[in-house]
Amino acid sequence: MSKAITFSEYGAPEVLRLSEVTPPEPGPGQVRIKVRAASVNPIDMKIRSGLMARMAPADFPVIPGLDAAGVVDAVGAGADATVGDEVLGATVGGSYAEYALLERPVAKPESLSREVAASLVTVGQTAARVLDQLGVQAGQTLLIHGAAGSVGVIAVQLAAARGITVIGTAAERDLERVTALGATAVRYGDGWVERVKAAAPGGVDFVFDASGAGVLADSVALTGDAAKVITIADMAAAQHGVRFSAGTSEQGRQSLPELVQLAAAGKLTVPVWRTYPLAEAARAQADL
Repeated sequence: MSKAITFSEYGAPEVLRLSEVTPPEPGPGQVRIKVRAASVNPIDMKIRSGLMARMAPADFPVIPGLDAAGVVDAVGAGADATVGDEVLGATVGGSYAEYALLERPVAKPESLSREVAASLVTVGQTAARVLDQLGVQAGQTLLIHGAAGSVGVIAVQLAAARGITVIGTAAERDLERVTALGATAVRYGDGWVERVKAAAPGGVDFVFDASGAGVLADSVALTGDAAKVITIADMAAAQHGVRFSAGTSEQGRQSLPELVQLAAAGKLTVPVWRTYPLAEAARAQADL
């Protein structure tokens, strides 16, 4: 037996429990890892609270968590890794555990910490996926709402590296940090539209909403076309004719090795806010 965090009902962070579970066995193409670090993402809270129940009902008990980094300790048939390899990737069946399964393990460079490796997977693939879905090109202007958040900081850097002019909304305390990542930082809140217009006098071509802060109507007005706006955080997207981007895509999966190499080379900053022991997963979700 091994330890994992589980929940058997929707609710507040307190529904998370440290439990004894049977370690998963890898299937074809999968590897099992001894987890050294697992990420905590906003989607984890949405799943735990029941906000995603209509879209993806839970099969209780659930082990939360999407991403992990660790050491391969068992290999399924045809898997692209060997026992002892340091890897990272998206998990199958949850990552808040001592052991987890990966379907597409990516080698972890020695220069990349396990904490950064685990933190990069979902946020990096999400940022890459949305930029591809938008089709924004070098020389165009992209507005990113929530530019200081976990997905936003990756999206800012990827877009800037592609020659895209980036405007990023953020809290006052985060403006300098967003600027350092390659964006023109604009304070969010009342009056943000006017501030964005001043920062982008030539107009905004596309909008990536990673904030869910009720900015879709004004974002559509800024671009003049709802098809040029995508959100990953506002469930009211359909009301505004805006695409809601969720799940995974082949482009997102294929982007992970590149993202890993960029981070290992110091060309991509991946903030790690705090670390927690497995038993304090409820506090980690409450603090996010």
